[in-house]
Amino acid sequence: MRERPPIPFDAVPILASLSVPERAALAPLCELTAFDKGATIFREGDAADRIYFLFLGRAKIVKSGPERDLILEILGPGEPVGAVAAFERRPFPASAVAIEPSGLISIPETAFFQLIEKRPALTRALLAGLTLRLMSLNRRLADMTGSVEYRTARLFATLAARLGQPRDADVFVPLPLSRQEIADLVGTTIETAIRVMSRWHKEKIVETEAKGFRILDLEALHAIAPEE
Repeated sequence: MRERPPIPFDAVPILASLSVPERAALAPLCELTAFDKGATIFREGDAADRIYFLFLGRAKIVKSGPERDLILEILGPGEPVGAVAAFERRPFPASAVAIEPSGLISIPETAFFQLIEKRPALTRALLAGLTLRLMSLNRRLADMTGSVEYRTARLFATLAARLGQPRDADVFVPLPLSRQEIADLVGTTIETAIRVMSRWHKEKIVETEAKGFRILDLEALHAIAPEE
């Protein structure tokens, strides 16, 4: 019989604190699933009967709209995916799609919440994480009220803060996004996203590379979209 691969608990901060007996009890309920780039992890409206944790790769949370889709979040390794819906026991309000080859741990929500009920510290950590997630989402929605250039500048400033790798005088964001994905993130058309990115390239603010983006002038982004 093929040996079951170990569950990468240590790759997910909220699961890394589990004791050896707790890991042993939870491991048989965990499923490891690999997703290719572009694969759907779950769809908007699906029952949130499992809670997902990324241990490899990145995923986007996409909300369908009447005119265009809107990317609400981009999640990376160690982060829960769809946790709010599972916690509230309601269908997923948006879809999750892998934006690069990804690996996820999925756990039945009933078993997971039975476990954390016995772990007050784990419960507090999950609630704190969900609260930060909701605050981030509310801020994202507030950011959608400005101009397209403002929203795009906020996007890249946020990506620089979360993922940025300082390199000499600039910052590299190791997250390749298509022009369509940028448009979906800021709620605009692909044509407008192309125009903004082309102008920023000429003005040496942001350059596109094969594996991500190089932010050449972070101060210019903050000038376009000042921090509150």
